[in-house]
Amino acid sequence: MAKATGNIKPLFDYVLVRPVDGETKTPSGIVLPDTAKEKPQVGEIMAVGPGKNSCGEEGGCESCQSEKMVVQVGQKVLYKKWGGNEVKVGNEEWLLIEQKDIMAIVQ
Repeated sequence: MAKATGNIKPLFDYVLVRPVDGETKTPSGIVLPDTAKEKPQVGEIMAVGPGKNSCGEEGGCESCQSEKMVVQVGQKVLYKKWGGNEVKVGNEEWLLIEQKDIMAIVQ
């Protein structure tokens, strides 16, 4: 099944991430109001750019090394708390972040 990403196709080493909602309760069962919730740091990758070369150009450049994309669509990742730019996809707020702002793949 194809994942809906609207009309957004990331360029260079950008990744489109749909944040996963955090916990709404504490371990003891107290329900947290929206104002007390932390900004999510885990999300699912919805689209991935083609990568970029060390010269900054997208696509094939014969004189420099290419920075390959390590992440793939469908993976859950842990990203920097204040990284990325919010973009609206449908009724949701997703993030467009650089691959270097992804800290780990969550399994």
